[in-house]
Amino acid sequence: MPIAALVENRYPVTMTAHHHIFSRRCWIFDLDGTLTLPVHDFDAIRAVLGMTEADPDILLFLASLPADEAAAKHARLIEIEYELAARTAAAPGAGRLLAQLLRRGSQIGILTRNTREIALHTLDMIGLKEFFAPESVLGRDEAAPKPHPEGIAILLDAWGGSPDEAVMVGDYLFDLQVGRAAGTATIHVDRSGAFRWPELADVAVGTLEELAEETSRWHPE
Repeated sequence: MPIAALVENRYPVTMTAHHHIFSRRCWIFDLDGTLTLPVHDFDAIRAVLGMTEADPDILLFLASLPADEAAAKHARLIEIEYELAARTAAAPGAGRLLAQLLRRGSQIGILTRNTREIALHTLDMIGLKEFFAPESVLGRDEAAPKPHPEGIAILLDAWGGSPDEAVMVGDYLFDLQVGRAAGTATIHVDRSGAFRWPELADVAVGTLEELAEETSRWHPE
């Protein structure tokens, strides 16, 4: 599937008009399903936690519970997240893309709704931990969870960057929403090719391998 910039009706336009996105120096990635192969079955997780279709997202659901119940369910969620970390692998092209960005002097970080501890454990399991400074991996305890833009603001402040120098890369709605809320460019990674939120994405790719190819084209080594 060719890389595409998204416009009305999801028709691709030439990537030449979007080369400035690939030239940005601050890159923020979602973790699960973006840097990793997707293994989360969120419907199953919601069922284990006792959620219903009427409940909001998982973290909001936990925050709404009495303290004792919330603590127990949060502990179960952490167990699930560790189980999933053991089953996943790096997404194709992830290492290549991260290495390209670091070689050209970019800042790279992660904004995840997992905990930082689980995120670092996952990165270690999939062989990508070496690319990230621990302080540039923000989880749900370091910043308000996505789609709140606090995490992006924290990273950009630490890097001395601004939203117009930044890119948010992710596979889900919250990733695109947080980028829009923070004022960054957004890149949607969707292996299915459905691209369900075209109004929130500046660029769409099927895989990180495609994104690495495009980044290499605009910044040949």
